[in-house]
Amino acid sequence: MTAGLEPYPKTKNSGVEWLGEVPAHWEVRRLKRICRMAYGDALADDMRRHGLIPVFGSNGQVGFHDSANTRAPCIVVGRKGSFGKVNYSHNPVFAIDTTFFVDNRFSSANIRWLFYFLGWLRLDEVTKDSAVPGLAREDAYRKLGVVPPLAEQAAIVRYLDYVDRRIRRCIRAKEKLIALLKEQKQAVIHEAVSGRIDVRTGRPYPTYKPSGMEWLGEVPAHWEVLPNRAIFAEVNEKNHHQEQMLSVTITDGVIRQRTLLEDSSKKDASRLDRSDYKLVQPGDIAYNKMRAWQGAIGVSKYRGIVSPAYVVQRPKNRLISRYLHYLMRTSAFATEAERWSYGITSDMWSLRPEHFKMIYSCVPSLAEQAAIVRYLDQTTAGIGAAVARTRRQIELFNEYRTRLIADVVSGKLDVREAAANLPDETDAPAPPEMVREAHGRACV
Repeated sequence: MTAGLEPYPKTKNSGVEWLGEVPAHWEVRRLKRICRMAYGDALADDMRRHGLIPVFGSNGQVGFHDSANTRAPCIVVGRKGSFGKVNYSHNPVFAIDTTFFVDNRFSSANIRWLFYFLGWLRLDEVTKDSAVPGLAREDAYRKLGVVPPLAEQAAIVRYLDYVDRRIRRCIRAKEKLIALLKEQKQAVIHEAVSGRIDVRTGRPYPTYKPSGMEWLGEVPAHWEVLPNRAIFAEVNEKNHHQEQMLSVTITDGVIRQRTLLEDSSKKDASRLDRSDYKLVQPGDIAYNKMRAWQGAIGVSKYRGIVSPAYVVQRPKNRLISRYLHYLMRTSAFATEAERWSYGITSDMWSLRPEHFKMIYSCVPSLAEQAAIVRYLDQTTAGIGAAVARTRRQIELFNEYRTRLIADVVSGKLDVREAAANLPDETDAPAPPEMVREAHGRACV
């Protein structure tokens, strides 16, 4: 997409070390000479009226209202919270008081070009040290950049929008591939742990029986289907001696271990009282009572401590922990955990120990469990590698886009001729889920 692009034929020294050489006909200006950033207005949740006008906060769209305080198109810049994050809208919006906004009342520049420009400026790096970091307008105004003539701004927008659309299509295709790979992994795991196939032969088992559980369906006739109370024992060993162990956390089924300092927002983690934390051993199941149904459940690989929000269950001798790991990776198990987590005794999400004990699990022989583990370790490793490769490709697309925008906006590449030769395309406003944004980088 950059084939044929060349540097500008005539350049000059910008006088700014980090900018270096810039096109001879471009101007070096501070942001305050390019645009004004207006403050958004207060709009509490209970003050919003039914309407179709998007409401924008620092992190993007947060709802709707019946009136706007910007014109179209416009740029919304995070002032507090996700400060420096840059959002673009083809339509008028209501920018709330945690943001700044820019439209054609506050800049004579091409607003779309200005969006790319602000993303390149890295406004997320402009903040004063304080308890609540934020973007100070006067600090932002001191940022330096280079400004091309209006006609050239339009050419830059035409070229970058054209390339961006193609990069986004590629990324969406890769994201769909990742979703398909994850579905394939789920299907493979479910087939194995529910006995749909005998992993040793690759064929179904000879006979099946009803499990009595909707989420399990039929299981091999010789498998046991037991309530968790028969195969787990709850463990509630507290960290009374304040052992300085690794903290174990579980997110989306992924077990992680962190140092105590990493596990704390305070600088002196050694002084925190962790006597109420629970000890967990390798092979123990730990799950967050409030988020188990979201995947905050898994088999620990580490000796460490978990927060009081976790329940620790220790499998009895008839279970291989790695088999349990796969059993709990199935969407069917997550659905069952969700069912037990809500509406049993309260209106709050919570998978209590007594409810966990009432969930049924299928228990093949130890030999079959070992065979299932070997099969799934091998099969899911290949799928996981494919997912990792695809994610890396997405990262490379994003890195390429960031680098290209930086080179074009800073005048390192001349896109005038390339933009003039592009085919005509209808630039329809982006749908809500595709709102253009940039956070500390020119990502659109």
